[in-house]
Amino acid sequence: MDFSGLIALVLLFGLLNSVRVARSKLDDAVGFLERAMEPEFFDWMVGVRRRIHENPELGYEEFSTSELIRKELDALGIRYQHPVAVTGVVGYVDTGKPPFVALRADMDALAMQENVEWERKGQGKMHACGHDAHVAMLLGAAKILQEHRDDLPGTVVLLFQPAEEGGGGAKKMIDAGVVENVDAILGFHITNDVPLGVVQSRPGPTIAGSGTFEAVISGKGGHAAISQHTIDPILAASNVIVSLQHLVSREADPLDSQVVTIAKFQGGKAFNVIPDSVTIGGTFRAFSKERFFQLKQ
Repeated sequence: MDFSGLIALVLLFGLLNSVRVARSKLDDAVGFLERAMEPEFFDWMVGVRRRIHENPELGYEEFSTSELIRKELDALGIRYQHPVAVTGVVGYVDTGKPPFVALRADMDALAMQENVEWERKGQGKMHACGHDAHVAMLLGAAKILQEHRDDLPGTVVLLFQPAEEGGGGAKKMIDAGVVENVDAILGFHITNDVPLGVVQSRPGPTIAGSGTFEAVISGKGGHAAISQHTIDPILAASNVIVSLQHLVSREADPLDSQVVTIAKFQGGKAFNVIPDSVTIGGTFRAFSKERFFQLKQ
């Protein structure tokens, strides 16, 4: 098994540590799976995930999350860089020599309220995309790797990335130079649409590239009773939204998945006043660079 495959196996065991599986035939001698399934190890990972979930933070505001990560890395004796891209952390389990293989996890929450019965620390914020679990998985992998650091033929780079949810955190980390010597990057994303303990993959792209857009449509406001004297931006914006759906239904290859979503529509504040302008915005997604930039254009 090559070095990157070994590291992927460790991260996979971090994901599967709560599931009973048969003894691994990939590399029994290392004992990663047995270590990940130990009750103490499992309870520690669950505790990390819950602490992060209880204190969700938005992109570039992940100060408490970043502090938690650094404390855990300190306890493990893993050196790291901080701050990177505002709140990011980059750890190293290493010999200091190549090859360099990176494991990546995102840290930020979404701007939405979690509907639970107990009081939340982060009002209007929620780990609805599983980044709390991603951080716990990466710390779990880091702990096992650190225990076997003398067996590693290279260096593992631990990327704790801020602002994945539309903030461009990955680009800021790349611009900071943390992946200049990295030969491969590995990561997982949790999902609720497959059975517990199942890991999905496929050849080629798995997760689409995403871009955002925003537009202000201006008109001429006025009273709703004399709409003939206005230029209604709400009506114009509604037609724009319908027309944008034609990008996928009539311009895109039906065998090449693409999505255009309008998720923001902000207009007037009164029932009987047509506003001067409307702001719309959303995302566009595609699996290939060609289709992505075609949608962007």
